[in-house]
Amino acid sequence: ADRIVGKPYLEIDVDRDQIARYGIAMQEIQHFIEVALGGVPLTKTVEGRERYPVRVRYARELRSDPEKIRRMLVPTGTGAQIPLAQLADITYRQGPQAIKSEDTFLISYVIFDKIDRFSEVEVVSNAKAFLQQQIDSGSLTVPAGVSYEFSGNYENQVRAADRLAVILPIALLIIFLIIYFQFRSVTTTAMIFTSIFVAWSGGFILVWLYGQPWFLDFSLFGTNLRDLFQMGTVNLSIAVWVGFIALFGIASEGGVVMATYLDQLFHRNKPESLDQIRSTVMEAAGRRIRPTMMTTATTILALLPVLTSTGRGADIMIPMAIPSVGGMLLQIITLFVVPVLYAIWKENQLKLITEQ
Repeated sequence: ADRIVGKPYLEIDVDRDQIARYGIAMQEIQHFIEVALGGVPLTKTVEGRERYPVRVRYARELRSDPEKIRRMLVPTGTGAQIPLAQLADITYRQGPQAIKSEDTFLISYVIFDKIDRFSEVEVVSNAKAFLQQQIDSGSLTVPAGVSYEFSGNYENQVRAADRLAVILPIALLIIFLIIYFQFRSVTTTAMIFTSIFVAWSGGFILVWLYGQPWFLDFSLFGTNLRDLFQMGTVNLSIAVWVGFIALFGIASEGGVVMATYLDQLFHRNKPESLDQIRSTVMEAAGRRIRPTMMTTATTILALLPVLTSTGRGADIMIPMAIPSVGGMLLQIITLFVVPVLYAIWKENQLKLITEQ
């Protein structure tokens, strides 16, 4: 915490009745004190390109001792000189080290840090709850006119979280509409959308695994993989959520590739039985596994240098890349999910037509 008090101040409290008795105006005695202790500039001395102000005030030995300050003689209009101690009370007291204000209020700072496994927002929430508990129990008393609030990086986190609460649904809605305009089918779009949720879960799984001490805790060619990928506890920061938003777009590509070819193959073959539907789905899935796997592999390989980076900005880029890598690793499941859902949909359509 900042040291609020502790700096010595010399207070000169002028007695207005006394100076009026000697015919001294308040402005005159203030000017005397200013000249004697602080000094006033008279002129400047020029030495080449340098300029130095010339100030006039009492010598240090005459103004460094409170007793000598009390004996300073103040001139009056009658020519008499009165000791300053007869015109003012001179005392020493402790005052503020520095006067700081914000929003017109005096302010002091208490700075604290956090343990690695806790996020900034969580730390502030815990601190608020603890202080409120102390106030409710009577252990801590907040004086009247005094208030406290938390400030720092966590405020940016809170503001960004509020924005993300709006941006995330908008991003998902835009992706849904783009896919819908391609296929003109809510059912097909919903099937492709499952790849996004599968990838989302993969991103969270990798974020969790990064914080587990046993994950990849072995050496390869003399290099520990946890050290290589700089693994540790990953909080859900803004960078992580931005990585999830990027993952949504990448994850939908595999489902779009698979669903597009399924639509084309069903339009061309026009299967009329369950066996034909299943064989068509198997054919489409078999032919689109390779391009989907290539998309996933190239994405992961492109992000590996980011995961191992150590330079400036790595603390931002690594949390952004973790969700994408984890999501793309698990997104391979959509190679099975989308064809299975598509087959179920077409089989149900065929059953409805047969019953009618």
